[in-house]
Amino acid sequence: MTLSLDDVLLESEDKMEKTLEHLQQGLSGLRTGKASTALVDQVTVDYYGSQTRLNQMALLSTPEPRMIVVKPFDPSFLSAIEKAILAANIGVTPLNDGKIIRLPIPELSEERRKELAKIANRLGEEARVSIRAVRRDANDALRELEKKKEIGEDELHRTLEGMQKTTDGFIKKIDDLVAAKSADIMSV
Repeated sequence: MTLSLDDVLLESEDKMEKTLEHLQQGLSGLRTGKASTALVDQVTVDYYGSQTRLNQMALLSTPEPRMIVVKPFDPSFLSAIEKAILAANIGVTPLNDGKIIRLPIPELSEERRKELAKIANRLGEEARVSIRAVRRDANDALRELEKKKEIGEDELHRTLEGMQKTTDGFIKKIDDLVAAKSADIMSV
């Protein structure tokens, strides 16, 4: 099955958007020293035999700048939630009082901040590589369309330039996200 020019462009832009969303999710899970429910959004708990995200089985809140409170809808799952948070290895120790779980967010050391900034940069580089791979695949598909005479040479060059501009735009968004997260991590 051959894709049309519009299909190639729409599909590649969709893949680039998904890469950007994936990066945003990855960056939101990095701890900055401030309490954020995004830190535990990806934690999954064994809930009646299926893995369920914590935010779907508990109310998450940040009543203080350095505290996340987890209030399960079903209190009988407090210990399972506590174990899941410990297993997620997010750098916080849950405090279970029998009704809610408190997650005190400790101050980050300078060394840990630098390590987290490196992780943010690595996530950004992985996203850039993914965006470039999408561009390469789209360019190959466009050249194939030109080879089959479905688009002309001029249209191919215009479209390749447009694909490069789209790629550059997504790379800039990635760079901006990573820079903002690194600045957030490094701020005291």
